[in-house]
Amino acid sequence: MRIAEILRNKGSTVRTVSPDTSVCELIGDFARFNIGAMVICEGETLVGIVTERDIVRALHERGPSILATAVRDLMSGTVTTCLPTDSVDSLAETMTEQRIRHLPVMSDGRLVGIVSIGDVVKSRIDELQAERDQLASYIHDGG
Repeated sequence: MRIAEILRNKGSTVRTVSPDTSVCELIGDFARFNIGAMVICEGETLVGIVTERDIVRALHERGPSILATAVRDLMSGTVTTCLPTDSVDSLAETMTEQRIRHLPVMSDGRLVGIVSIGDVVKSRIDELQAERDQLASYIHDGG
């Protein structure tokens, strides 16, 4: 299965904010849109990503004053991305090796979606269920 298929099933909407957005606003967006990571863009250019974990760690290290700071102060500026043509298996491997849970999907230099570890697990479960159903049908129908 390819990443493009995951995006077809879940949609390609990606919430983004600018690096100047306050951390407090970002937290509101996480809650409002029920998401765990936000892609940071300047115009159409991807410049970073911030996750709930980034915020929790910053709160622990620097205290509540980080809520008034700009997202640029917390974002990871080096962002691993993937392509719609990448396989789900290769993405799972990348996520495991790099210990990341969200990857923006890029095509021709444009942000076209985001894939989470949950999306990868769901696609694998769906594949296993389809294989199970095929085997059950084969056995039931007598081969």
